Amino acid sequence: MNGRVPMIDPGVDLSRAAFVHPTACVYGNVELGEGASLWPYVSIRSEAGATVIGAKTNIQDFVMIHGGRVKIGAYCSITHHCTIHLCEISDNCLIGINTTIMDGAVIGDNCIVAGGSFVKEGTVIPANSIVMGAPATVRKVRNSYVANRMNAWMYYRNALAYARGEYREWDSAAFRAEMAGVQAAFERELAERYGVERDA
Repeated sequence: MNGRVPMIDPGVDLSRAAFVHPTACVYGNVELGEGASLWPYVSIRSEAGATVIGAKTNIQDFVMIHGGRVKIGAYCSITHHCTIHLCEISDNCLIGINTTIMDGAVIGDNCIVAGGSFVKEGTVIPANSIVMGAPATVRKVRNSYVANRMNAWMYYRNALAYARGEYREWDSAAFRAEMAGVQAAFERELAERYGVERDA
C-alpha cells in the first residue's frame, strides 16, 4: 500500500451497497444492507461490537458513526454532518442535518429528528414522533412512514446513478415519472401496516 492506510477496512463487505464514495472511511465490524449508500467523507469506526446499517439506508456527507453497537434500520436517511454514537435508530427514520444522537438512545420507527437536535444518553423516542431541541424532546406525533421511505428511496436511486457515474438523476424525466408510482406503493404499504390512508 506504499505506506498508505486503506480508507475501507478489507474485512468490510461492500458488495450489497448501492454506492460507496471513495472518500468514505470504514473500519471494524460494519455490515451494510442491500442498497445502502455511504456518501462523501462518511466516517464509520466500529472497534467494539457491530455497526449494522439497514437496506436502502443512506449515510450522507460528513456523518460520523462511532463506537460499534450501532444499529440503523432500513429506509433511513442520516443527513449531513450527523454524529451517531452507540445508539439504535429504527426503520423509516429521517435524522436531520447536524443532529447528535448519544449512547443508549433508541429512536422508534417512522420518526423525524429535526436538524440540530441533541438526543442525550439513554433517551427513548417512541415510534411516529417528531423530535427537536437540545436536549431533544417529542414535539408532535405523526407517522412519517411514506415521507421518510420516499426520501430514502430517492437517495437509493441517486446512489445507483452515482455508481454509474451519472450525477443528475433527480433531474431526469424518468426519475420523476417513477416517483409517483413508488409513493403510491408506499401509501398502500402504510394502509396495510398501520390502517391509515396517508401519513397522519
